[in-house]
Amino acid sequence: MQFDTLIKQAEIYDGTGATPFIADVAIKQDRIVQLGQLANASAQQVIDGQGLALAPGFIDVHTHDDTNVIRFPHCLAKISQGVTTVIVGNCGISASPAVLSGEPPDPMNLLGEQSDFVYPTFAHYAAAVEQAKPAVNVAALVGHTTLRNNLMDHLQRPATQAEIEQMRAALAEAMEQGALGLSSGLAYASAKQATAAEVVQLAKVLAGYQGIYTTHMRSEFAEILTAMEEAFATGRQARVPVVISHLKCAGAGNWGRSVQVLERMESAAAQQEVSCDCYPYSASSSTLDLAQVNDEIDIFITWSKGLPQQAGKTLKQIAADLQLPLMQAAKALLPAGAVYHCMAEQDVKRVLKYPLTMVGSDGLPNDPHPHPRLWGAFPRVLGHYCREEKLFSLADAIFKMTGMSAQRFKLADRGVIRLGAFADLVLFNPRTIKDTATFANPISAAQGIEAVFVNGQLSYHAGEVSPTRTGRFLYRSQFKPETV
Repeated sequence: MQFDTLIKQAEIYDGTGATPFIADVAIKQDRIVQLGQLANASAQQVIDGQGLALAPGFIDVHTHDDTNVIRFPHCLAKISQGVTTVIVGNCGISASPAVLSGEPPDPMNLLGEQSDFVYPTFAHYAAAVEQAKPAVNVAALVGHTTLRNNLMDHLQRPATQAEIEQMRAALAEAMEQGALGLSSGLAYASAKQATAAEVVQLAKVLAGYQGIYTTHMRSEFAEILTAMEEAFATGRQARVPVVISHLKCAGAGNWGRSVQVLERMESAAAQQEVSCDCYPYSASSSTLDLAQVNDEIDIFITWSKGLPQQAGKTLKQIAADLQLPLMQAAKALLPAGAVYHCMAEQDVKRVLKYPLTMVGSDGLPNDPHPHPRLWGAFPRVLGHYCREEKLFSLADAIFKMTGMSAQRFKLADRGVIRLGAFADLVLFNPRTIKDTATFANPISAAQGIEAVFVNGQLSYHAGEVSPTRTGRFLYRSQFKPETV
């Protein structure tokens, strides 16, 4: 057989956490068709993998790329770090199902402008992604805040029972059309007034579709354990798996509590299906939240509509410039974006190493001065935390980015290197892979990524995205897209 591509003598990390091995990988169309010592094989394209690691393409389980995969389909920030699949719709905010009659409320404004929300059904969004042909695969959750915003006159209140029933119907339709599940962002003002019962009623829709519930919990600060209890209770009552988004112990008063937090996660995992994702940095990033404003941590303002000329400084610098108290300065900036240096490094390491933790970038692609996680999260895990800090083996690190993620989100035949799997692959140098994005210079591609394949096609090589993009929309595994 003449193969399309043959990758020779790479060190194979198969995405299961197993011991690596040296082998050749043969690709035909979009699948891995042979794996082993293929000395006599021939192919249209032969790539020397000697001295390099070959892994399944990384799956970014926590992104806000919803509208960007359509507007900017080359997806350079993601594919340049070896990511071949992004999961969008996190933190309760999704591009669909939504048509906005006004400006997007905070934090939906992280996804784009009013004109970017033009997908009245999940099927409309999936079709738009397929038409855009992004460089990476896309799978999507439905945001709780998005559902609320479609129906409610204002978001700072609980939904009525009639509104909940309408949201349930919209969510069921999205699940019928191939959504992965539901996400919530209960820490934000736009969802904070939603009751636990409101969320449970929505999550119950997921069970019949084998969907998943992910949550940006009500608190990552002092009340984190109470917030975890609510998340786990939602999963138990709805009988669905739970993913806690970007698990962290935020705020100086919370530092060191990751031991306690992970003990609670472990006890829950003995009773139900739970996991979490995290990004490998000790700073978070979102819109400017007055509830997080204090003088204990540095808060860097990335953009501001209230005082655009003040962006690019810390809130303390801005307050001094304006000769205002910190809170008054923050109010004057709104709406705005911020990076919060709010975590302890030891907590980050502990959560990242935890066996039930997946890796997600949580990058904000529309931020003019984004957190460096947008461009550097995955190489940072492999270079800094694996190679330099020796936090875990390379096989375990790759499992957290590939096989574990595909299992949790039911992405069939993704996240593994085996016969018949989709040929989403990343070839990299484990000795040199390194994130180069910094807080000062956040838009910078990683080093050490040699080649990235998406659905069998060489899609990123020598720092360039292929003009022929081969990403696909990935529907939930149990769903048949032809029924849309």
